[in-house]
Amino acid sequence: MIRFSKVNKWYGDYHALIDINAQVAKGEVLVICGPSGSGKSTLIRTINRLEDIQGGSIILGEQDIHAPTLDLNQFRSRVGFVFQQFNLFPHLSVIENICLAPTTVAKKSKIEARSKAMSLLERVGMVHKANAFPQQLSGGQQQRVAIARALAMDPPVMLFDEPTSSLDPEMVGEVLAVMKSLARDGMTMICVTHEMSFAREVADRIWFMDAGAIVEASTPGIFFTAPQQPRAKRFVSDLRAH
Repeated sequence: MIRFSKVNKWYGDYHALIDINAQVAKGEVLVICGPSGSGKSTLIRTINRLEDIQGGSIILGEQDIHAPTLDLNQFRSRVGFVFQQFNLFPHLSVIENICLAPTTVAKKSKIEARSKAMSLLERVGMVHKANAFPQQLSGGQQQRVAIARALAMDPPVMLFDEPTSSLDPEMVGEVLAVMKSLARDGMTMICVTHEMSFAREVADRIWFMDAGAIVEASTPGIFFTAPQQPRAKRFVSDLRAH
């Protein structure tokens, strides 16, 4: 579904992504992990053009997503993205947040969009908060609404950029439960996360990044028991120590 070919990115003189060559299969759950500053969030944000690249290509399906002819708004509407900070519109109710893109971008009727939104809220356990506003919700509830909002456009792939890092520990589980449900249903998912229990239980593959490069790519079984690269070995050893 997604192919990275010699992807490079710089911030000025800083080489943030270095010759990324990798593929993500349809229906695969991929977890990207690694130390802070390793390029994880930068990499996932290149997939929906929140970050541009200076070299190489990224193909989603058959679409070169950095082609100059790309309709960026149309493209982004097809790629679900869940942020650390929820990014819900504070002046809109929960149901209005979810209906906004389907009615304005996909031109669906309000009745159709609302029906879909209610079914998604039921899926994430938030149907009882349909008419609440974001400031009336806990962090975990806001993140579940954000997931429902991303799903409203029927995206072929869902991107999660550290979706639990802003949550209190007791709220993490409710968000991870929704993500596990999506994985069981066969959604293609790329997750930047520090939740290694989630990675061990749900991921099909793990990419370990360090200094802007993917230095190890393997299954959870291999990564957590027999990592190959020295930096990955140290990372797993630190996990065990904790």
